[in-house]
Amino acid sequence: MTPRFTREEYADRMARLTTRMAEEKLDALLLFAQESMYWLTGYDSFGFCFFQTLVVTADGRMTLLTRSPDLRQARQTSIIDNIAIWVDRAQADPTMDLKDLLVDLDLLGCRIGIEYDTHGMTGRNARLIDNQLSSFGKLVDASYLVSTLRLIKSPAEIALTEKAAALADDALDAVLPLIAPGADEAAILAAMQSAVLAGGGDYAANEFIIGSGTDALLCRYKSGRRRLDAQDQLTLEWAGVYGHYHAAMMRTVLIGAASQRHREIYAACRDAIAEMEAVLTPGHSFAEVFQRHAQVLETHGLTRHRLNACGYALGARFAPSWMEHQMFYAGNDEPILPGMVLFPHIIVMDSENGVAMTLGRTYLTTEADPRPLSRHGLDLIVQV
Repeated sequence: MTPRFTREEYADRMARLTTRMAEEKLDALLLFAQESMYWLTGYDSFGFCFFQTLVVTADGRMTLLTRSPDLRQARQTSIIDNIAIWVDRAQADPTMDLKDLLVDLDLLGCRIGIEYDTHGMTGRNARLIDNQLSSFGKLVDASYLVSTLRLIKSPAEIALTEKAAALADDALDAVLPLIAPGADEAAILAAMQSAVLAGGGDYAANEFIIGSGTDALLCRYKSGRRRLDAQDQLTLEWAGVYGHYHAAMMRTVLIGAASQRHREIYAACRDAIAEMEAVLTPGHSFAEVFQRHAQVLETHGLTRHRLNACGYALGARFAPSWMEHQMFYAGNDEPILPGMVLFPHIIVMDSENGVAMTLGRTYLTTEADPRPLSRHGLDLIVQV
């Protein structure tokens, strides 16, 4: 067995979870988010693309219900002792196995929390669960119980995040010498991913974003590669990943020369990041971070070119996204607390002029000012 953290740390996490379960009057919790299972037990798998759940009772007992390919995966990566297998077969309904398991655990008629809002819970599975368990007990949406606990990082988690941040820096260092007129996006992407893996890191929970020319205005990965022109723009969003912990960065790199419009928007982005840093401290909220971002961009006349969110919390995540639930957008009263890993970013896409500009890096919140985890600054990057 090779779990990522010590038994003592896992015991502390379980104590925090069962305390919250008691506050919510939950007799059991059905975890479907792989990151929840990983945080609580070390269980490391992409088996959540099929039906699986970790049942946690109010007294801290755990049973994993999964498929046979993940039996050894759970034994070798986690502290889970009790593992039940549902059998692949035609018209299989693993929620029937789940119901039988809950009966064995004496949970009939109990109040049961369920992680619905996760990529590990398909709409079909949710309907099957509700159908099987609707008369079994009281079902409660507990989608954010564990993800909220995961917001505050332990010293061991911070150490992994710092390694991830170093790998993100290594990826930028590796790629800057390659970014020049005629450079192939494929070589750029390969160099970034290679730096992370060669440094002992992991695959990121979602694809690195790369786009040049008009595709620099996109903030999602898309298939297809091109070579950079003599005058070009290249948007990159990537993450260093270590032990599944992510530290993200975002930049728009200019090739050849910076246009006046690029410089204007960069100046606005730099001002906005500074304002966001000022409220990335205890006593403020996620909504205030977004508001500072929006106010600066409005002052620069860029409101119609910005997005309606400007970053999010980071942690140990699994495909298809490295984003945590908690994001910077209007009305999010989630408080900023010490020990959070946060990724504020600015994305401005001026489609009228075909100009892109992005800027972002990962921070660790403290009792005072946030600490950037990157060794790179936020200067405009122009490659000639």
